[in-house]
Amino acid sequence: MPYETKNYDHLIGTPGFSEQILKNHFTLYQGYVNNTNKVVDDLNAIVQAGRTSSTEFAELKRRFAWEFNGMRLHEFYFGNMSKETGQIDRDSLIFKAIVANFGSYENWAKDFRSVGSMRGVGWATLCYDPQARRLFNVWINEHDAGHLAGAVIILIMDVFEHAYMLDYGVKRADYIEAFLKVVDWNVVQTRFSELPRK
Repeated sequence: MPYETKNYDHLIGTPGFSEQILKNHFTLYQGYVNNTNKVVDDLNAIVQAGRTSSTEFAELKRRFAWEFNGMRLHEFYFGNMSKETGQIDRDSLIFKAIVANFGSYENWAKDFRSVGSMRGVGWATLCYDPQARRLFNVWINEHDAGHLAGAVIILIMDVFEHAYMLDYGVKRADYIEAFLKVVDWNVVQTRFSELPRK
């Protein structure tokens, strides 16, 4: 069953994000969905033909992580944004966990901004390690390197240039501030609260 592109048009009009940059970004995301489906189809054809020892099979297997993660990370990203500017609920489980892990919400936000400001392209994420019951701000390089094994993404920010250059040029810090103002903390709280606790 093929993956389907999700519709994020409800984000048009989000403060700090032009209609053009969002539409461009949605098109880029659709490309990841299409390419994920194409790689799956190509891999299935190679398996059916009995050519799993081919270099083509190996390269497509490597490419699959790039395309799949490009699709899924964008879904997490658009999914944790909202047109409505909001603030984290200081009585929520996620707020209390952030304070427990970082000392204060302000410390967490400073750390998250710093991760997002690092040189290079990739993703700034807030991840939860269910074994240690700890939160980490993590840099994911491109799509397929930097994921913490077993950790779950709670919040994610795209810091590839396509996410901000049209609106902010090289002022990535301004984009980060705009993003933090439109985080849908209800979604982040739901992601966190639905995780199994040991």
